[in-house]
Amino acid sequence: MTEPGSYKDTVNLPKTQFEMRANAMKREPEIQKFWAENQIYDRLSQENPGELFILHDGPPYANGSLHIGHALNKILKDIINRYQLLRGRKVRYVPGWDCHGLPIELKVLQNMKSAERQSLTPLTLRQKAKEFALATVDDQRECFKRYGVWGNWEHPYLTLKPEYEAAQIGVFGDMVLKGYIYRGLKPVHWSPSSKTALAEAELEYPEGHVSRSIYATFPVTGLSDAAKPVLGEFLPHLSVAVWTTTPWTIPGNLAVAVNGDLSYAVVEVSPTDPPSHREFLIVAADLVERLSAILAVDLAVRATFKGQILEHTTYRHPLFERESPVVVGGDYITTESGTGLVHTAPGHGQEDYIVGQRYGLPILAPVDDHGNFTQEAGAFAGLNVLGEGNQAVIDALSAAGSLLKEEPYAHKYPYDWRTKKPTIFRATEQWFASVAGFREAALKAIAGVKWVPAQGENRITPMVAERSDWCISRQRTWGVPIPVFYDQATGEALLNEETIKQVQGIVAAKGSDAWWEMSVEELLPESYRHNGKSYRKGTDTMDVWFDSGSSWAAVAKQRPELSYPADMYLEGSDQHRGWFQSSLLTSVAVNGVAPYKTVLTHGFVLDEQGRKMSKSVGNVVDPQVVINGGKDQKKEPAYGADVLRLWVSSVDYSADVRLGGNIIKQLADVRNKIRNTARFLLGSLHDFDPEKDAVPLEDLPEIDRYMLHRMTEVFTEVTTAFESFQFFRFFQTVQNFCVVDLSNFYLDVAKDRLYISAPNSLRRRSCQTVLQIALENLARAIAPVLCHTAEDIWQFIPYHIPYKSVFQSGWVQVDEKWLNPDLAEFWQELRQVRNDVNKVLEQARVEKMIGSSLEAKVLLYVKDDQLRSLVKKLDSDNGNGIDELRYLFITSQVELLETPEALADLKYNLQSDQWGIGVVDAEGKKCDRCWNYSTHVGESAEHPLLCERCIPALAGEF
Repeated sequence: MTEPGSYKDTVNLPKTQFEMRANAMKREPEIQKFWAENQIYDRLSQENPGELFILHDGPPYANGSLHIGHALNKILKDIINRYQLLRGRKVRYVPGWDCHGLPIELKVLQNMKSAERQSLTPLTLRQKAKEFALATVDDQRECFKRYGVWGNWEHPYLTLKPEYEAAQIGVFGDMVLKGYIYRGLKPVHWSPSSKTALAEAELEYPEGHVSRSIYATFPVTGLSDAAKPVLGEFLPHLSVAVWTTTPWTIPGNLAVAVNGDLSYAVVEVSPTDPPSHREFLIVAADLVERLSAILAVDLAVRATFKGQILEHTTYRHPLFERESPVVVGGDYITTESGTGLVHTAPGHGQEDYIVGQRYGLPILAPVDDHGNFTQEAGAFAGLNVLGEGNQAVIDALSAAGSLLKEEPYAHKYPYDWRTKKPTIFRATEQWFASVAGFREAALKAIAGVKWVPAQGENRITPMVAERSDWCISRQRTWGVPIPVFYDQATGEALLNEETIKQVQGIVAAKGSDAWWEMSVEELLPESYRHNGKSYRKGTDTMDVWFDSGSSWAAVAKQRPELSYPADMYLEGSDQHRGWFQSSLLTSVAVNGVAPYKTVLTHGFVLDEQGRKMSKSVGNVVDPQVVINGGKDQKKEPAYGADVLRLWVSSVDYSADVRLGGNIIKQLADVRNKIRNTARFLLGSLHDFDPEKDAVPLEDLPEIDRYMLHRMTEVFTEVTTAFESFQFFRFFQTVQNFCVVDLSNFYLDVAKDRLYISAPNSLRRRSCQTVLQIALENLARAIAPVLCHTAEDIWQFIPYHIPYKSVFQSGWVQVDEKWLNPDLAEFWQELRQVRNDVNKVLEQARVEKMIGSSLEAKVLLYVKDDQLRSLVKKLDSDNGNGIDELRYLFITSQVELLETPEALADLKYNLQSDQWGIGVVDAEGKKCDRCWNYSTHVGESAEHPLLCERCIPALAGEF
């Protein structure tokens, strides 16, 4: 007598060494070692048959540890590069670092004692900054590599390398020779806390800034010819009323500007007797009512006129013995705030400077590098303009009877992005790039670039269209010098092709330290060493945005294995005003083209509640902790790099993205689901050899042909997602494929065929044919994102494959012949039926009518005649036991009903507009091998415990 359970060894269960757990801490480094030892990236980047693909890296600052924004950025780049490698292109990715500038200089100074800082020479500071930058590069490089990012890590580009610095000086020189570089006294954003000029990209505008705004009067001393007939009667009690949010700039006042097209009014302030005490103010007509409320006085309109007539009227400065003109400004003068008349200090504002130039006004900026008033400010000398200087000016205006009102004013104000302290507008001698000279070419270049997302073009276009000159000089030590000499006697600059080439050659050989190490004579060309003039070296360095903005010349154009313009630049959305723009301006100025063909931008990383990440709030996600785990591994387990990479693919990076503990855990579950799906596929193919065992398409049963059709849809969608850089579509599609199409449907149905059938039967081999296609394509499809998981899967494929690495195998491979929309439509309906069957089975299981679904028989009525005939044909048209409905529903029997009456009295049933479903107990006895119930169990004398399927299966016939 055969014992129950003795047939368990005849069941074909999955076999694989591929682990259920990712064990990422151990496995990912092993896979990275495998890539390195086999030079997978190096070989593909050289030997792939396709064309070059160059994603040019934007350099992060070498000034500290990496944060989650770095991870988002570098992983996005790697996803794109790995996809392009799988598509057969020669991807050559050179990572880079920004190594100069104030962030690094400040770090070095912070780490020094006061006494050390006092004795610091420029060369010592530069040496310490270089050491700090190089050490940081090493730390960041190891982290980037741990993220799984492929690239030329042995030969990255560093902005402090001599060859880079020399190329940068070359870009500067080309712009000089084209007439785009000049030196001038102009107001620039000046950081008293950093003691240097700043570019727009080095500013931030924090929320909550409140300025001390004032309304003040300047007495009119003389009227223009056009104004005399209208305003003559109001003298000598007439004043212009101005408003400013920076009272400290009043000592620099040299004009009051009006809008020539606006209507202005003379208003009488609370008319009083006798007439000699009457006071009249000039303000914008549209603001009279509002100003009356703000100043808490009655303002009675006595005359109205156009602003244009005020041109060349004069007024007296309330604090200094000087007379200044009323001038006509531009559209920046509005009636949205203030008085409609703008206090104008050409040394302290961009519009002020422009209008001042038009009227020949001098540039007065009585403020020094520290933000303190100079002797030119008279009684205010030595006071800090952002502190007691501001107060002193307000007090002086009040004492002079000029102050109408002071009130707090909340608005956006520029701060130094490094020191987090306010900046000021201050005229200083600086070097500028004249954007006006190539603005139209830059705008044309922008229009020829593909921007992802498309609104990137709308962001950068107005920035360039409205950009005035670019201040490229900095008053710092750690940077590339502006290679200029000055005549000791006249101060005239010496800057021409010969001198630039000389310095460029020296820097190429010795690095930029040579500017500080060598004498003027050694740095000058021979022809200038003894020409009877004495020269000194300039002390300014170049804006770090000029450093990084020259990378197209120093890297993409200079390295023979790369190409220029690059295929893509990819950075955060803040780089529209930073690196994207500085790269564009230098490239267009020198070569007339954009340095990139496509620009992709991503948002910033917020916490799960959408708040900015902050150490003080305690909501910072450290990418190293995500990968390696935290101190408490129960609270912060080690998820590995692939979970971080999966997160990057899951978000819509075009906006700000979110990350926190709950999100990471959910993504780890998704990774594990994909992994377990692959594990089942691997295990089910342990005895499959595609060369011998694959079943031709025409011999595959319907369910298998339907799955091939479905795979064509899925992997076409995945390809579209990568091609359009919509990685969240990849994430959603692959997750849905693994969970819904495979685990919950096809693999669920397939288990009977795989486990119960004879190993070499068509029933089993046809299923394995589909599983092989699913496995290889799934590994390829997830490889750009889950690179370690994909490689891990590939290493455990049990049959022979000609590629060591999944990345050598190419992209997903689908065949158009698999497409079968009619078949798919029918099977989609069947899947709907199956979903409803499962609902009824679940109800019966919950109420303990059945345990396993194999204990049930399904009664099915299909209302539509055509669908019913297709279902009937499916269920009876084969003897191979593949497409039968009972295998689809995983029940022991299915009975197709001609009418729905039999369902009416059943406890477990479901009636819809399309079909009716009922569940009853299965008929017969349970087969000891397949656990299906059958009325034929017990009929065989040799195998009395087996059903009519399992007996031939043991003989290799089913």
